[in-house]
Amino acid sequence: MPDTLPKRILHFAEKHPEAVIQYTKDETGTFQPTTFPVFVREFKAFAAGLHNLGVKKGDHVGLISENRKEWLISDIGILALGAADVPRGCDSTAEEISYILSFSECRVIIIENEAQLAKINAHKKELGHLKHIILIDAGVNPEGWLGVKLHSFAEVLENGKELYDKRPEQVDTSIQEGDRDDIATLIFTSGTTGVPKGVMLTHGNFLHQVENVPKLINTGLGDIWLCVLPVWHSFERIMQYVATGWGSALAYSKPVGKIMLADMQQIKPTWMASVPRIWEAVQAGIYRNINKEGGAKKLLFYFFVAAAGAWTGFRNRLYGLLPEFKKRIRVLDILIAVLPFLLLYPIKALGDLLVFSKIKAKLGGNFVAGISGGGALPKSVDRFFSAAGILLLEGYGLTETAPVLGVRDQKHPVPGTIGPVFPGTVIEIRDEEGNILPPGHKGIVFARGPQVMKGYFKQPELTRAILSPDGWLNTGDLGMLTWHNELAIMGRVKDTIVLRGGENVEPLPIEQKMQESPYISQSMLLGQDQKYLAALIVPDFEALQDYASQNNLSFMDREDLLGSPEIEELINGEIQERINGKSGFKSFERVNRFRLLTKPFEVGDELSQKQEIKRHVINEKYEKLIQEIFS
Repeated sequence: MPDTLPKRILHFAEKHPEAVIQYTKDETGTFQPTTFPVFVREFKAFAAGLHNLGVKKGDHVGLISENRKEWLISDIGILALGAADVPRGCDSTAEEISYILSFSECRVIIIENEAQLAKINAHKKELGHLKHIILIDAGVNPEGWLGVKLHSFAEVLENGKELYDKRPEQVDTSIQEGDRDDIATLIFTSGTTGVPKGVMLTHGNFLHQVENVPKLINTGLGDIWLCVLPVWHSFERIMQYVATGWGSALAYSKPVGKIMLADMQQIKPTWMASVPRIWEAVQAGIYRNINKEGGAKKLLFYFFVAAAGAWTGFRNRLYGLLPEFKKRIRVLDILIAVLPFLLLYPIKALGDLLVFSKIKAKLGGNFVAGISGGGALPKSVDRFFSAAGILLLEGYGLTETAPVLGVRDQKHPVPGTIGPVFPGTVIEIRDEEGNILPPGHKGIVFARGPQVMKGYFKQPELTRAILSPDGWLNTGDLGMLTWHNELAIMGRVKDTIVLRGGENVEPLPIEQKMQESPYISQSMLLGQDQKYLAALIVPDFEALQDYASQNNLSFMDREDLLGSPEIEELINGEIQERINGKSGFKSFERVNRFRLLTKPFEVGDELSQKQEIKRHVINEKYEKLIQEIFS
C-alpha cells in the first residue's frame, strides 16, 4: 500500500486515469471536471515551484485559504516535498495568523487573497522567518515588502511546470523518499488559556483512516463528495483524503442553504461531510416552507413524519439497531416490533412517495449519506432525516486523532451512538481514578491507535498532559460503550466548547473577560452542541447591593434582587461591553444569554481544590436551568 498521501493519489491516477478528482465552478457557475492525471500534473508542478523557492523536507509552509481547488493542489504539492503545511481559515484574526506562522517558523506561506495579505502586513515585524508569500487570487502589490517576495499562485504553478519538465527527478525523488512517519501537517487548535497548540499529524495518521473508512462506509470510484466545510479543519480534510484516496471526486460548494442546494441539483452528489447545524438548517427550511403552505399539505406532512418516525423506531428495534448499554432480549424486541412495523409500512411507503421523495430530490437525487461531525447531532434532527429515509452517519473524533475515532456503520447505523470503535483503535472508558469501566458505565474516553498524533509542536509539557508514553490519549470527553463496542458521547470533561457549526470556543478567556466586571464574581460559559454561547453568572452581591442602593432599587432578598429587570440589564451591558469584536472576540464567541445564580461556586462542590471550575459537575447540577436557557 502507498505510504504517503501523494503516493496514494499517484497510485489511483495510474489505475484509473479517466477518473475525476475535482469539480470546480467556472465563470458561469457550471461545474467543470479535473481528472486524476491532470491533478497529478498540477500538484507536481506546484511542488517544483515551491522547491524553487527553497522548500525542502521538514519545512513548514503556511496555508491560509478556504476550501477550493487550489487548496488541495497546494496541500499535496507541499507534502510531495516532504514538507508539512500549517493551515488556517480566512476568518482567522491577524493575531492568530501571526502567532501560528511565527511559532511554526514558516519561510513560505500561501494565502487566498489580499485580505489575508493585510493581516500578514500588520504583523510582518513578528514574522522574521518569512521569505515568500504566494497569493492565490491575483492582485499582487510588491511595494512595502522589504525582504519578502510576493508571487501569484499562477506564476509559481507555471514556473513549476517548466522546472518539472526539465528536472522531474527533483520532485519525483522527494515523493518516493516520503515515509508514513513524516509529519504532514501542524493543525493549531485552541489551548486551555486560548494559546493555540500545534497538533503534529503524520501521513500514517491520515492513511490509517483512508485505508479503513471503507469498512464502515461504501464510497469509491464514481462517487461525488460535496465540500462545504473549512478544509483546514481535520474533519473535512480527512473526508477529502478518503474520497480522493478511493477514486471519488470533490465538488466545491458553500455551507449556505441556497448555494448548497442549487449545487446539489447541478452536481448530484452522493456524499457530504457536514456539521449538525447544516442539517438543522435544512430541516428548519423544510418546516418553514411547509408551515407557509398550511392547510391539508401541512397536516399530511406532519402525519407522515410522525408515522415514518414511529415506523423507523420499530424498524430499529426489529433489526437490532438500538444501543445496548444493558443487555437486551432480542426475542422480546422482535415480538414487540414486528406487528407495528408491518402495519405502519404502507403509510411509510406512501409518505416516501408523496413527501420524502421530494426532499430527497432537493439533495440531487443520488444522495447516499451525510457524514455529520464537529459536534453532537441533535436527536430531533437525527430522527427526522431517518424518518425521511435520508441517512446521516454521525462520527466522532478530535484534531489530535486525525480526527476519526468512530463513525456509524452504513450497513448497521445505531442511533444514539457514533458507531463502532474505528478499526485498529482501542477505546477505554475510565473513571476519575483511572479504573477501566465496563459497557453501560459513563466515564472519560481514552483512545489508542495509529491515528493518534505525535504530539504538540514544541510543547512537550502539554503533550505529556494528554498523551501517555504508551500511546493512550485522554480525549477529555465523557462516553459510554455498548455491549457491541459502539461508543456514545455523553458530554465533556475538557473545557473546549464546540458549537453546532463546528466552531471551537475556549471558555477561559471569555470567562476571565466577563469577570473583569465589578459586578461579576464567577462565571461558566455554556454552548456545547448549541447554536450560540450562554453563561451562568455568579454576581458580586455586595457590588450589586451598592448599585441597587444608589439607584433606588428595592428588594427583599438575593433572589428578588437578581430577578430585577434593571439588574439583568446591567449584567447584560457589562457582558456585551467586554465580549465583542473590539476586544478581539469573534462573532460566534459572543454571549447571547445568561442566568444569574444566587449561590456562589464553592470548593468541594463546583470548584476543585485549585479553585478550578468543575464543568461537568456544574452541567449536571444546573441541567434543567441550562436546558431552559437554550429552549
